[in-house]
Parts: sequence; C-alpha cells; structure tokens
Amino acid sequence: MVGMDQKPSLQEMIDAVIKTFIVAHADDGDAHLAQALVYNAGRLAWRLREMGVDVEQKTSISDVVTDADRAAERFVAGVLEAVRPEDGILGEEGAARESQSGRTWVIDPVDGTYNFSSGSDYWCSALALADATGITLGAVHRPAMGYTWFGGRDYPTSLDGKEVAPLENKPAEQISLSTYLHPTSLVDTDIRGAWQRVAENFATVRMLGAGSVDLSSVADGTWGAWMQHSVADWDWFPGKALVEAAGGTARKVEAGGVEWCLAGNKQVVDQMEEWLRG
Repeated sequence: MVGMDQKPSLQEMIDAVIKTFIVAHADDGDAHLAQALVYNAGRLAWRLREMGVDVEQKTSISDVVTDADRAAERFVAGVLEAVRPEDGILGEEGAARESQSGRTWVIDPVDGTYNFSSGSDYWCSALALADATGITLGAVHRPAMGYTWFGGRDYPTSLDGKEVAPLENKPAEQISLSTYLHPTSLVDTDIRGAWQRVAENFATVRMLGAGSVDLSSVADGTWGAWMQHSVADWDWFPGKALVEAAGGTARKVEAGGVEWCLAGNKQVVDQMEEWLRG
C-alpha cells in the first residue's frame, strides 16, 4: 500500500491505468479496442516523456528503449491479458504469450524511439491483430498530431474515423519514397546497391525514422511508397494492414542478401520489386 507521503511507482501507476481502461472497454469489439489501446498508449508515452525518461541503448546508439516504451507496452499487454485472455501477445519490448485462440496481438508501444527520445514528434504507438490467415487489422496513433489510423481485412482504412481515398496506380517518378537505411547498410555494397536501384527512380525521398508513421502516411496518400529491409513484425504488420485496406499492395522481396518490405499502390510496388531483382 502506498503511504500518503509516498508517490506511487510507475508500475503501480500503469496497473491503475489498466484497471480504469478495462472498466470502460471490457465489452469493446476488436476494432474499437485496438484504436483505444494505441490512443491511450501513445498519450501515456507522451506524458511520461514530458516527465523525463531514461534512455538505454539496445544494439546501437540509434537503437534505443525508454521506460516510456516499457510502460506503454505493459499497459497494452495488461489490458489484452484481461479482455482477450485466449489471444497471444508479441511485443517489441518483450511482452509475450502463446495464443490459444489462433490470434495474436502484435504491439509496438513507441515506434520511432530514437525520435521520441530526441524530442521529435515523428513517432507513434502501433498495434496489429493477426491470425492463421494473415493480418486482420492495424491501428496507429501519432500523439503529436492527434491522428489515429485504422484499417484491416473487414475495415477500409480511415484517418480519425474518415475513410481515406483508395490508392490509385502511379509510377515512381510521380511520387515520393519514404524509407530508412541504417549507416551500417550504406557501407554494404549489396544492400546499398539494391536500395539505390529503387530510390533513384522516385520524384523525391524522405527518411524520417518511424516505419509505422511512414506506412500510415502511404495508406492515406501523404507519402507515395515505402521501403525498408529486415523489418520486425511489429514495425510491419500495423502499417501493412492499413496500406492493403486502402487498396494498396504490401509485400516482401529478397535482394542484396536481405529481405525488403515494400508498400504502396500496386503499380509502384511492382516497379520496386523489378528494380530490386535487378
């Protein structure tokens, strides 16, 4: 029990938030639950950043994690454990549970953590639901803009509840490419060569460092296409669902010794695959 002169721990705070959320959302369907979870996870991370966060390196100086990442993931996983007890969980920061239902929720509590920890607003919270047949839905919330994207197999992609325009075929030379290439990949001749064969054909290139924001922005037409290699499921599934539910295409292609994720309208993704294959 927390004394009157003792502040609650972060864990106790998250547990309280989980209980409050469950009371309000215990009967939600998957669509509403997913959107509410990413919204609240994103707002939680935002508030924790304003309070000051501890940053730790994972694999490199640009691959980092904060206590806000862990808290937001604990919130999402804690809710799902209570309201979807048969479903599996896979989280970037280690949340994991085997599925008994054949369905698994994939959590990225803060996508774009380097941006997040540096004070940038280009980051989000993302969530996807997958089953044996594929990805059924994706939800992404970008707190700084207040945007929530949602879409999936049975849900046309929407931005803040308004359905986005279906993606129309356009060639690379008429649209932008959002992408990411780590400096260690730039010195790899095969990877750099594969990336350049694609990137040099676009009208312009943007590299902003949050894959789920990028993919959501492809789905709503802000960016034209997306490309990145060696992408984890939590960075791929939410945005893939959104792009496909907007009438676009999302696929994986092997080239340069790595696996690339491609997304956009069908015409440009076909072009990108052709260039990758050389």
